[in-house]
Amino acid sequence: MSGGVTLDNQVGFLDKLGRLVLRYSLVAVIGFVGAMKFTAYEAEAISGLVSNSPLMSWAYNVLDVRQLGMAIGCVELLVAVLIAIHPWAPKLAALGSLLAVGMFLTTLSFLITTPGVVEESLGFPALSVMPGQFLAKDLVLLGAALWTLAESLTCAKRAP
Repeated sequence: MSGGVTLDNQVGFLDKLGRLVLRYSLVAVIGFVGAMKFTAYEAEAISGLVSNSPLMSWAYNVLDVRQLGMAIGCVELLVAVLIAIHPWAPKLAALGSLLAVGMFLTTLSFLITTPGVVEESLGFPALSVMPGQFLAKDLVLLGAALWTLAESLTCAKRAP
């Protein structure tokens, strides 16, 4: 066989590209959403989700809406940076991915605790645009975080 382009080469390239895009798309989404938490707009937007959550509502006893938004934003920005440094520090990237898994499991719990997730005029399983469909995207982000966790753990195991 010649040294030309083969299906195996193309699949290998797509695999590497997919890994790169998946990891850094996850970083970009978490980073962007985290940065937005520093705005009053985003802090107010999540207040209904947080206040209806048994896991998170207690935080409003300690912090106001803006303070909690900024605290969550700091955590999300840290998670994004940790996942991004995978090539240099896979153990830290694994920690970031683990934190992202916890973050997405928490936000997915809002599907159960937040009123208005199901579009009442259509009934279950029709999700409302907000908050239902808005939260459902976190299923894909959870999958990406689990994959980056596995990849980082694999690389960390190989590292000296």
